[in-house]
Amino acid sequence: MKRRLHKKYLIVILAYSGLLLLIPYVLDYRDKSIQHAKHGLTPQQTRCPDLEKTVALLWNKDDKFNRSDTTEYAVNRSQPRIHIYLHATWRTGSSFLGELFNHIWQALYPGDASSLQGAVRDMMNALYRCDFSVLKLYAGSENITTSFIFGWKMNKVICSEPLCDAHKRHEIGLVKEDQCTKCKKRDIRELERECKKYPVMVIKGVRIFELSTLVPLMKDPAINLQIIQLFRDPRAVHNSRLKSKQALVRESIQVLRSKKQTDKYKRLLVPSNRVNRAESYVSSAMEIICDNWLSDMLLVMNAPQWVKRNYFRILYEDLVLHPLQELQRLYRFSNLSSLPALEQFALNMTHGRGYSSDKPFQISSRDAKEAIYAWRERLSVEQINQVEAYCSEVMRQLGYQKHSMDKTT
Repeated sequence: MKRRLHKKYLIVILAYSGLLLLIPYVLDYRDKSIQHAKHGLTPQQTRCPDLEKTVALLWNKDDKFNRSDTTEYAVNRSQPRIHIYLHATWRTGSSFLGELFNHIWQALYPGDASSLQGAVRDMMNALYRCDFSVLKLYAGSENITTSFIFGWKMNKVICSEPLCDAHKRHEIGLVKEDQCTKCKKRDIRELERECKKYPVMVIKGVRIFELSTLVPLMKDPAINLQIIQLFRDPRAVHNSRLKSKQALVRESIQVLRSKKQTDKYKRLLVPSNRVNRAESYVSSAMEIICDNWLSDMLLVMNAPQWVKRNYFRILYEDLVLHPLQELQRLYRFSNLSSLPALEQFALNMTHGRGYSSDKPFQISSRDAKEAIYAWRERLSVEQINQVEAYCSEVMRQLGYQKHSMDKTT
């Protein structure tokens, strides 16, 4: 009888002790929730069951793509031509990343395909096959020339021999726009012939918002698309976007409309600050960008091994702080060879004297460290808290510490 009483007392004591330990965590969670609610902040969800199911179906839809990982990878790398897509968004440093491919003589880098709209997959399929006639649909004319596409004034291929003598293809350095404008307009078929000579073709885009859009091209054995995805600290991206907010209003609205089917995104489309609509749209778009990034991460995590081997993730901070190491990794993935002159070019571009530029969309030599941490000085505490709230899971996955936890500040 006494033993039973002892056991009952022991159970009661243990239960009471457990309750006492649990109370502080409950109170702490409640306080944090109230604090976020007061500021209108919603932490980014860590898991999304519906999305996970969709991702699983996406990869398991066709069993023929779940064959031996080793075989798939060997097929991809033995292809006579490699196709790469630089997957990024505005103000992540994608222009600098693209410039590193613009100077590789083995790679054709036709530049930023961000002006592409409509049936994106079909268009990219044609571009990777060096069929540029598809661009006539968007030019509104049958007679398009090299001066119509791909930011030609800064494009090394279009401004170099044999299409133009403004630059030497093997010379490393920023393309001079004033020299390229003197180049004679060439028929698009001449660029197509030149395109077919290159063993590697790289296209950069910022208007494909989700990686899932590119899955059919990764599965297509004739394309075997490889993806290089560029990420950057969301606070730095937000700071850079605010700096160029007037130029990014249309793009921000486009990002918001890409998700307009849900109540959450309909709410974001209505500017909270009618006095400064540009800033409101840019801020709301940043939330969508982080959601898209999280979807991309989940997609890759649940992908077959052959997909993971054809996917390369790079952080802007690593690229500019350790350019030589990251350059080697990039070119190894792309099956390209680096050059001492190109390595020096990367060092010069990341060791400039300052960060600010009168032309934020123009590539120039800058101080990498200043560019990385400029957000600390330029964003308000409220802005930092806002980004950290709705990009919390992305920051955790990518290893970015919250401002209050960062010991270097």
